[in-house]
Amino acid sequence: MRNDKKIEKKQYRSLVTGSWLLVTVNWLLLTANCLAQQTVTSPQLVVSIVVDQLRGDYLHYFSPTFGERGFKRLMNEGLVYYSVDFGFPNKSGAASIASIYTGAYPSENGITSDTKYDLTTNRVVSIVADDSYLGNYTSDRLSPMALLASTIGDELKIATQGKSQVIAIAPNAAEAIVAGGRSATCALWLDDYNGRWATSTYYKDVPRFVDRYNSTEAPANFSEKVWQQSLSHYTGFPYTKRTSQFSHKFSKSNQDYRRFKQSALINTEVTNLATYIINQTPYRTTVAPDFLALTYYAGNYRYGKEPEEYSYEVQDTYYRLDKELEKLFDHLERRIGLRHVLIILASTGYYDELASTISAGSMTGSSVIAAGEFYPERCKALLNMYLMAMYGQGNWVLAYHDHQIYLDKKLAEDKKINRKELIQNATDFVAQFSGVQSCRGVSHTSSSTDLPENKGINTKISGDLFIDLQPGWTEMNAQNQAKDYSRNDAILAPLFIFGDNLKHQQIYRQIKATEIAPTVSSILRIRSPNASKDVPLLDVIAGLTRNPMK
Repeated sequence: MRNDKKIEKKQYRSLVTGSWLLVTVNWLLLTANCLAQQTVTSPQLVVSIVVDQLRGDYLHYFSPTFGERGFKRLMNEGLVYYSVDFGFPNKSGAASIASIYTGAYPSENGITSDTKYDLTTNRVVSIVADDSYLGNYTSDRLSPMALLASTIGDELKIATQGKSQVIAIAPNAAEAIVAGGRSATCALWLDDYNGRWATSTYYKDVPRFVDRYNSTEAPANFSEKVWQQSLSHYTGFPYTKRTSQFSHKFSKSNQDYRRFKQSALINTEVTNLATYIINQTPYRTTVAPDFLALTYYAGNYRYGKEPEEYSYEVQDTYYRLDKELEKLFDHLERRIGLRHVLIILASTGYYDELASTISAGSMTGSSVIAAGEFYPERCKALLNMYLMAMYGQGNWVLAYHDHQIYLDKKLAEDKKINRKELIQNATDFVAQFSGVQSCRGVSHTSSSTDLPENKGINTKISGDLFIDLQPGWTEMNAQNQAKDYSRNDAILAPLFIFGDNLKHQQIYRQIKATEIAPTVSSILRIRSPNASKDVPLLDVIAGLTRNPMK
């Protein structure tokens, strides 16, 4: 009997040991299979879309006109953040796009605006101006050398040893160049004067099919394009009483495509070129995904006889943009399969308002919106007279550009004037002008702080004084034409992330624009851009952990 019990114990132990080994082997096999599947189903293509001046409230107002496979597809299936804060004033297309792709503020990435004032030539130039490189299909000489930080595309190039293709397409040069980064395969933008897709000799590997596209499909090949109202009427703005439909013609003979690039038609051109490039690229299952950065436009059309703030044009722009996204997503589905594509869509976080005036006689009661006109040239002249009275003859004020005043610091040095004292006296004087809400001086010898107003400043290229106008005031240029209508520019700037391994969520807490780059980098399993200080969004990371790739 004792021997029988010993035999039963040995058999039990063997059975338990065998079962444990079987479970362990199955677990190892399952883990290995999951890891293999994760590698196989990594994105083959990243499509990162930034819509200049996209407003979240307008997406809500105009949603009844949308289809189910454009914006609504992202809203209903993607990860949605309803509010992105950019954290610095005086936002622009290039500055916001740079912050999105570098994960850093202008003070660190070097892109403070679309343009800058060049003290060596005393003129306004593109923020990416670079005489070291020639233009291709353009007379502009540009490069991404102004970028002081790496982008998502740069880090992807490094991680894949240059195997990934990084291509950026945008209406304007600065937008395309900063989106692509220093390591981009190429950046493409529509030239203002010849209507062809341009680039720079900085890029050594521009695909040959760009030449073919320019010779057949670019806007320059058409004698005329017409932007006509898509729907008979729009109801997104309930107080608009307009009854007539609009129609805007763009003639090739005009030789100025800047007006065209502020119409809804530019978005069609961006989509057409993007789908053409996708068709030319042999996508396959790989650990080296390609990166396509697209910029669309959703701002006001300023070239009508009487530009309107609450216009049919802006509603039609959103309607058509939704159709362009639908066309792009459907093409990606057919060509690659959306489960192999990671899609990001963000806004630039600002909106260029049109000057709004209303007379007292048109209102019931005596309340009228406070408004006025600020003349930079007058401000320059008066400030220069004031500084001459204090410090002697000289051209103390060199220029005014983009809410900034540039002082002649070399003149101050020659006259042995303390630079900080000069800037402080100039700041105090300008702050007294009508319409100036605040004026602050910039010290070019100290590093920027964490204050929001300093995050938009790069001490190497920014002016000495920054002016903020009171809401309702309009900046007037030398021809007495309105340039900039000032108001608080806080808008709902949404972010959409759509991918096979990301579950649908709607998140209403505000996030930072600088959190986008590290989040996308985390999804791609690459390093964050080198100036990024934020961690990835935890909602995304948690979703990846709970929902491993299938």
